[in-house]
Amino acid sequence: MAIAFAKPSLRPLLILLAISAAAALSDEERVADLLSLQSRSPSGVIHLDDNSIRRYLASAKPPRSFSILLFFDAVQLYDKSELRLKELKSEFSLLASSYIRNNKGSDGEGKIFFCDLEFKESQASFGLFGVNALPHIRFIGSDVSSLKDSEQMDQGDFARLADSMAEYVEAKTRLTVGPIHRPPILSNKQVGFLLLLVAIMTPFAIKKVIAGETLLHDKKLWLLGSVFVYFFSVSGAMHNIIRKMPLFIADRNDPSRLVFFYQGSGAQLGAEGFAVGFLYTIVGLLLAFMTHVLVRVRSRNVQTLFMFLSLAISFWAVKKVVYLDNWKTGYGIHGFWPKSWN
Repeated sequence: MAIAFAKPSLRPLLILLAISAAAALSDEERVADLLSLQSRSPSGVIHLDDNSIRRYLASAKPPRSFSILLFFDAVQLYDKSELRLKELKSEFSLLASSYIRNNKGSDGEGKIFFCDLEFKESQASFGLFGVNALPHIRFIGSDVSSLKDSEQMDQGDFARLADSMAEYVEAKTRLTVGPIHRPPILSNKQVGFLLLLVAIMTPFAIKKVIAGETLLHDKKLWLLGSVFVYFFSVSGAMHNIIRKMPLFIADRNDPSRLVFFYQGSGAQLGAEGFAVGFLYTIVGLLLAFMTHVLVRVRSRNVQTLFMFLSLAISFWAVKKVVYLDNWKTGYGIHGFWPKSWN
């Protein structure tokens, strides 16, 4: 997504004028400063600004003894879920902390630093790098002289989040990142509490199982569960979860209007998946009703009435699904009569 820059200011000019003042720093001093900043960061990600960019990159003539992987951030875009900025930044932090942990005291320590840059604080630096859209991650190698010549990480390189980012770093630097250390889902206290709770509840659970009084012995629960699994399967719910698709979107031409059905085969909104799943579920329930309930009715007239009613509703539901598929994809689905019927 594109980001809007503020009106031109003198900040880039002031930064360029101040470069000469920072040129006196030696490479060893820069590495020492960066290691100090890294040690003070909880995640190991160094937060940079315009002055830091000038101090550690713009004024440092190549070749440098270190490289930098720079994450461009914008807090004001965190509410744009499609950008996944918060998730990517979290994975970037995992990458940084894992590299530091795996390379502590080794030759790889101090060879690459993981940094971030916030848009509101460092618009001038965004301009120096030529960044106008996010998400954006940039690799500044040790031999890069112009910041705009640094390499942008392709979106495919962070498709698998921290793991694919680690592969990118290893390919560019020939350093070993090592395994990604993700925090445990539960803390030690939470695990201990759960174990205590299980120990207390186990005797009561065994008693219920022996007596056949658990929810797993309830036929209604299994019936509802099977209907839910069927609906989950035919509604594209897994697609919505994996792709993180919204239920609806705002109309581009009229933001006050909501769009629940998106025309085009390239995307599917959550609402239309649930609508199709609901129609399929109706057909499935009516089929189950006709084969398991209606056959037990003694009255032929009642059987006939409900049979035709169920078939009519099923035909209507399938027709709606076919119509939606034709509308979305542009491909028509036609029925053909057998030749013997002509």
